[in-house]
Amino acid sequence: MHPFMIFCCCSLAEQLDIIRESLDAQGISALTLFLDCKKNLDSLEESSNIMELIKTMRSLNALRATIVKGLESGLRNDAPDAAIAMRQKWRLCEIGLEDYSFVLFSRFLNAVEAKGGAHWLAENVESKNVGSWNDALGVLVVGVSQLGLSGWRPEECSAIRNELLAWQEIGLSVKEGIISLCPWFLSVCEGSEDGKIIWLLRLKATLDRARRLTEEYSEALLQIFPPKVEILGKAFGIPENSVRTYTEAEIRAGIIFQVSKLCTVLLKSVRTALGSQGWDVLVPGTAVGTVFQVERIIPGLLPKSVEGPIVLVVNKADGDEEVTATGSNILGVILLQELPHLSHLGVRARQEKVVFVTCEDDDKIADIKKFAGKYVRLEASSTGVNINPSSPDDSRNNSVLKNLSGTGLSTTEAPSADVTSLSAISALSSSHGGSLGVLQLAGADAVNSGAKAAACGRLASLAADSDKVYNEQGVPASFRVPAGLVIPFGSMELALEQSKSMEKFMSLLERIETARVDGSELDKLCCELQDIICSLQPPKDTVESIERIFPSDARLIVRSSANVEDLAGMSAAGLYDSIPNVSPSNPTVFANAIARVWASLYTRRAVLSRRAAGVLQKEAAMAILVQEMLSPELSFVLHTLSPTDSDNSSVEAEIAPGLGETLASGTRGTPWRLSSGKFDGHVRTLAFANFSEELLVSRAGSADGEVIHLTVDYSKKPLTTDPVFRQQLGQRLSSVGFFLERKFGCPQDVEGCLVGKDIYIVQTRPQPH
Repeated sequence: MHPFMIFCCCSLAEQLDIIRESLDAQGISALTLFLDCKKNLDSLEESSNIMELIKTMRSLNALRATIVKGLESGLRNDAPDAAIAMRQKWRLCEIGLEDYSFVLFSRFLNAVEAKGGAHWLAENVESKNVGSWNDALGVLVVGVSQLGLSGWRPEECSAIRNELLAWQEIGLSVKEGIISLCPWFLSVCEGSEDGKIIWLLRLKATLDRARRLTEEYSEALLQIFPPKVEILGKAFGIPENSVRTYTEAEIRAGIIFQVSKLCTVLLKSVRTALGSQGWDVLVPGTAVGTVFQVERIIPGLLPKSVEGPIVLVVNKADGDEEVTATGSNILGVILLQELPHLSHLGVRARQEKVVFVTCEDDDKIADIKKFAGKYVRLEASSTGVNINPSSPDDSRNNSVLKNLSGTGLSTTEAPSADVTSLSAISALSSSHGGSLGVLQLAGADAVNSGAKAAACGRLASLAADSDKVYNEQGVPASFRVPAGLVIPFGSMELALEQSKSMEKFMSLLERIETARVDGSELDKLCCELQDIICSLQPPKDTVESIERIFPSDARLIVRSSANVEDLAGMSAAGLYDSIPNVSPSNPTVFANAIARVWASLYTRRAVLSRRAAGVLQKEAAMAILVQEMLSPELSFVLHTLSPTDSDNSSVEAEIAPGLGETLASGTRGTPWRLSSGKFDGHVRTLAFANFSEELLVSRAGSADGEVIHLTVDYSKKPLTTDPVFRQQLGQRLSSVGFFLERKFGCPQDVEGCLVGKDIYIVQTRPQPH
């Protein structure tokens, strides 16, 4: 309980009466309503009367909002003492209301548990009785509003509140009705999606977002309080146990704790109603080993004493990590948070053949943690996830253990494509004597520009053909590609020669081959290499050529196209940088962007990744792909072969609002997930998006390599609210993905976006297998 509740001799009602005279008419009305509701609630013999509880919560929320708005106005420097004293009384009342809301929430949760808790709510969904859900969601709306009034991420709180109110209004329907005037769409939409499933999936996305909000609050307090509390505790002679538990007590005594508890109950009931176990499979398979729990995946995290196969339990991930670079004996990963399937981490895990699952169910997470230090068998497939005690002697484990040395690419296995050697590139740059210029995408191939640029060149030629292609249901496969060009291999080496840095560069490159991972040797060498490259300037005529090709006001993105990425055996997803929102009209920023992409060839992660793949550092080379910067409403990644169950009959799409970096970087949250049949046109919604922010390019701002972050309200996103739009987009993505799979001759991971009504494809690579 807050100190105010302990030390103030006045009750909350008495405190509020004191400030009544300073309120305007609206404030007095809100105050009177709250006091009446509180009086009625206090007079009831049955303390669990839900309707009176909810009325009191809502009136409290309205009164607190009025007081907070009044406190935002501030005071003049010459304000009289009486005004300052009244301001303090307003603040104490606002704190008192926050504390009292904790009590009301506790009573509401107790009432829900008395009726059967999560199981009762799930049963009500099955019987189409959502009255109890409306009560619970209404209380959650109040709780999230309270967090916003307390100053915790108010824009995020507002978006969550809007979503919850929207899903309440939509309600639980039997079917998601679909009416469309599009002839090809009408032919494939027979049997719309189950309205109950859609309602639950939509609700789950927002509930996950709300619980994430509470977790981030707790994480913030745990970062801020403990070190300061420890200093103060020692100074005042506070018992060590009280110091150690102070932050936890502060979290558990606040409204944030009650909101988290309510989210947990609602999520458990949603999963029960959906038949979900809380697991998500990114890479299916079987892994056996000792469970080792870590906070994050970082190289060198495993002690040398940890030997044998490992199943790693990871609390958090950013999406840029690499599993086998951390330890070649890691056969499985259980991540205790959600993660987009095509985050960089997810792609690499698939290529490395590391069994990878995520878990978001609190009860199952508690069970998983009990396995710490024990030998287990992790089995993951499209039908579910099982983790059971095992032993190295279990005969079922033999085939898995035999593959330990073959996880991912072995130290002697080269990528399944030719790697242009550095010596050949140096010779190429020398033969041109001053500049290699730029290449149109049509002239790019794997030899001069890398697999990524070559694929983009082929996409450009396929885009024209796609306008005439339709699938068996008559759905168009048409797509466009952004304008682009390539700064080929050898340009970086030429810049090194012109800056007279080649000798030092080659010396560092030789040393980095054998640099020790532990300690600071490798980090120091990587930093020195990147410093040299970041200081380089691309040839002047190269930049001038780009200025002539693109309009002066064009926004561009500078992307990597290395000879060691986007290969069938080495995707290297996310290892190398992309710099968005630059323009040749700002030559300094543009040149720096090119140099930064070159330099990303020698980050610690990139160096360790090539070591794990058996690629010599001197064989790695970087070309630059310069493309028109699009401003999409949605970005997506398509798996033309389901990575979970290898189903070749459907295309799976992951979709995020705004720019695609939200998907690739592993931002906390889930994307929209759609599965669309290649042959029957059936679209299934697997998940709704709940990323808190979308990344956008501001056309009004400067081309400075930065993007803007905006809070997302999914109640205003057609992909969440409009079943027609969702089904049509799923069908179009399936048609495009199937077309590209046939043209490239193997399953693809396709990246693209939606700009207006046009689908753009910006990249495709062979899908890891």
